[in-house]
Amino acid sequence: MDYPKFNFPYFRKYSYDTKRIIKVLLFIAALLIGTFSLLYTNKLVKQLKTEEEKKVAIWAKAQEKLVEAENPEELSFYYSIVEDNKTIPVIMETSEGFLIHRNLDSIKSLKREYVKKKLEEMKLGYPPIPIRITDTETAYLYYSDSYLLKQLRDYPYYQIAIVGLFILVSYFAFSISRRAEQNRVWVGLAKETAHQLGTPISSLMAWTDLIEMDRELATPEAMEEMRKDLVRLETITERFSKIGSEPVLQKVNLNEVLNHSVQYMKTRSSDRIEYVMYERHQNIMAHLNVPLFEWVIENLCKNAMDAMGGSGKITFTLRLSEKNNILLDVSDNGKGIPKNKFKTIFKPGYTTKKRGWGLGLSLVKRIIQNYHKGTIFVKESVPNERTVFRIILKAANNK
Repeated sequence: MDYPKFNFPYFRKYSYDTKRIIKVLLFIAALLIGTFSLLYTNKLVKQLKTEEEKKVAIWAKAQEKLVEAENPEELSFYYSIVEDNKTIPVIMETSEGFLIHRNLDSIKSLKREYVKKKLEEMKLGYPPIPIRITDTETAYLYYSDSYLLKQLRDYPYYQIAIVGLFILVSYFAFSISRRAEQNRVWVGLAKETAHQLGTPISSLMAWTDLIEMDRELATPEAMEEMRKDLVRLETITERFSKIGSEPVLQKVNLNEVLNHSVQYMKTRSSDRIEYVMYERHQNIMAHLNVPLFEWVIENLCKNAMDAMGGSGKITFTLRLSEKNNILLDVSDNGKGIPKNKFKTIFKPGYTTKKRGWGLGLSLVKRIIQNYHKGTIFVKESVPNERTVFRIILKAANNK
């Protein structure tokens, strides 16, 4: 089996289901990040707020002690405490209406109106701290949160907004990617339809031209070949008409369906391709939509022929398991598939051909799983020896 190349950029990583899961995970991650950030930041805000309240109380006490200090050492000590506050905005209002401030905007604080406005704002916040200036005079210290504390309090909301924006952008990116993916799948399906119809139509046109040139060529054999091409066109039309709708399943003999599909492929492939059938159980009954199931076999055969370079052996092994499941193994002796690509080869866009649309195995999986409630997977692959695809279906009651 050739190493599967990813043909479309949008198909390189995610399938539809994976994208839905990623969207949910992104939303959950945003909630967890936001919740953790809020809780942790609030904890830090409370700690910093408590520390600032202690610093302001110490600052107020130092201001009070500066008035009482008598020797230079005490003055220097308390003055250093006052100078140490470089972040917390404070305004001390004396009984005479003087306003002494610190850590306000250095330019705006030159205007008394600005200082008075900040004072009114501080009065709405924390309760004032009284500072005894003299036995008869008391000043009041007002303060507000530091710039750092305000930033820390607002930080989680900015973080949530950024994460939310990231989620929103990711959601739109995935949506655009999915629409592009769907468009490419439909384009690929249209090209596959044209390819499927091309061979029988070309054959019919050739027979028509020959018969028009020489009526004697309209022999029973020629008419039979034309009839086969018409049946082929009808089969292709029926197959594509069932994609996207619920097909009708009929109880049929799987051995006969499989043999018919293999015989058809023999007439349409090179003599260098050998087909081998192993039927360990006869008359295995299954509920199938025959045109779609034959399409599965054709796609698996074409996939094997591409992997073998047009020369090799394709083997079919059909049997019943102990659990009354039908096991159909389709193997080839091509180049093989890397183990890490066993699942991804069934995604739309993977192909072994430079001009392929990578829909063959994707359609095979859809037909088996969605329409026949079965399973298909790569059972094993040994490089340059064999690759085995296994199909599991429920056996129909033989009664």
